[in-house]
Amino acid sequence: MHADAKLDTLGYFCPMPIILTSKKIKELAIGQVLEVTSDDEGIKKDMPAWCETTGHEMLGLEEEQSASGRIYKAYIKKTK
Repeated sequence: MHADAKLDTLGYFCPMPIILTSKKIKELAIGQVLEVTSDDEGIKKDMPAWCETTGHEMLGLEEEQSASGRIYKAYIKKTK
């Protein structure tokens, strides 16, 4: 999936990935996509909930296995 901007939140745990996402999304223009990379499994529930609350669109969530564990990539489209 194409992202206009990327945010690395590896090593951060709830609520930091959401707080950092909230700050970063403000830098984007409407319609742009933000890729958030996290190793916090909580992002699977937290990011869709945050998108629903803020009105941004959750485009998808990918999971990858790395040498250090699972990596999650959430894709959020700025809508307002």
